[in-house]
Amino acid sequence: MHPMLNTAIKAARRAATIINRASFDVDRVQVSEKQYNDFVTEVDRAAEAAIIEVLTSAYPDHAILAEESGASKNLHDDNENVWIIDPLDGTTNFIHGFPQYCVSIALQQKGVITQAIIYDPSRNEMFTASKGGGAFLNDKRIRVTKCDKIADALIGTGFSGRDMSGLDEYMEMYKIMTQKCQGLRRPGAAALDLAYVAMGRLDGFFEKGLAPWDIAAGSLVVTEAGGIVGTFAGESDYLYKGDVLAGTPKVFGQMVNALQSFAK
Repeated sequence: MHPMLNTAIKAARRAATIINRASFDVDRVQVSEKQYNDFVTEVDRAAEAAIIEVLTSAYPDHAILAEESGASKNLHDDNENVWIIDPLDGTTNFIHGFPQYCVSIALQQKGVITQAIIYDPSRNEMFTASKGGGAFLNDKRIRVTKCDKIADALIGTGFSGRDMSGLDEYMEMYKIMTQKCQGLRRPGAAALDLAYVAMGRLDGFFEKGLAPWDIAAGSLVVTEAGGIVGTFAGESDYLYKGDVLAGTPKVFGQMVNALQSFAK
């Protein structure tokens, strides 16, 4: 295992300890609203701080891009190493005691995601990937399904409640995909949805308006598991554009055909 991946696993487990401890008494967790329907808890902040402490202790020259604290002072366009962190993807689920949330950590090197961790602390499921080294769930190699027809596919999706201006467009996409696939699911944690595509619980996934920390780790896990990730137009600039499709190779192509009119 790559040493940087090992360090990220240590960081994810440190964050998970904080999350799990808080999950036993969610009613006491302090919650604040960053903007409409966009919540942050003291758990998000503490978990993020723990992750950053582990990573920067091991690699003090590396830059950080994290959901709660933003960009580190040493983050520039020419950074060779950038850690992209979501300490608790699925915060709304967490504060309701709905066990669908995760820690997401990715390393971007010279603009390419090379290491990825998605850790579901409620199920003790650790998804990992290193570029060129495959994708794993708890040390067992994983692959996307062999599903080749969208009509047979179970598709994950998501919609952020922060900006209701996109709701009508999303409902159009939802209608199209409902008519084309076997079923749609909206669990509420994009990084975990991508991990589920990688290990075959879902055959595809789509969502608009995501942030880099929602996508980075999951995108590498999917591609290392034999899947494809792209924009709604099928292009590769999804990380900072935020509109993402993922799936088995053939399902991905059919999803692009169905949804490319919604591309930016």
